[in-house]
Amino acid sequence: MNKESSPSKFGSNSKLIIGFVLLVSLISAFIFATKYFDIQENLKNLLAWIDSLGFLAPVTFILIYILATVLFIPGSILTLGSGFVFGVIWGSIYVFIGATLGATAAFLVGRYLARGWVSQQIENNSKFKAIDQAVKREGFKVVLLTRLSPIFPFNILNYSFGVTQVSLKDYFLASIGMIPGTIMYVYIGSLAGSLATIGAANQPTNPETEAVKWVIRVVGFIATVAVTIYVTRIARKALEESVNREEL
Repeated sequence: MNKESSPSKFGSNSKLIIGFVLLVSLISAFIFATKYFDIQENLKNLLAWIDSLGFLAPVTFILIYILATVLFIPGSILTLGSGFVFGVIWGSIYVFIGATLGATAAFLVGRYLARGWVSQQIENNSKFKAIDQAVKREGFKVVLLTRLSPIFPFNILNYSFGVTQVSLKDYFLASIGMIPGTIMYVYIGSLAGSLATIGAANQPTNPETEAVKWVIRVVGFIATVAVTIYVTRIARKALEESVNREEL
């Protein structure tokens, strides 16, 4: 019996090792690129190239945004630059599509590379397992609130949710929480006089922009408090249910 199960176990462990190596390689590549290459300047040059592509520009931009999201490359320059290249309306649409598809791709990478390992770790821990199940049930609300909050890092969240039991459907639909922040940054980018000023300390603003920034900050603060309280309540309720089951 042990002989029959060992190949399966070996195969499972091999997948985990390969997944871990790939994830570490991905993070290492990002750290290397951040240290040895001027990412911001390269992204600006990339935006200038995209601006010259004509009708191919939107598709190219979306594909690059997806790739940047998966590779942990901060998307702020691309988001701001889309406002300059495409304008507020189309820029917001293209960023939202790219960010949603990129976040979904990263989510799937996290799920298929690391979820198996996480499941093994919590299999014998009823409390962690209960919390994981609770997050699964409330997945849409949890993801939506974190998307509205600026405190939770976008790129890391994509992979982190992949190792929970949040359904792909809930995760994908909750991407609507990115819309307010996306529009704000695209709008700010649309005010730039040139791509060279994108992301600079002297990025042009106006009273309307400042008002929008404060609205987004307030919404983000409320979302941060809400998700903290909400997740804490979910976890506490799940733990209480787990303890009650153990006592029975």
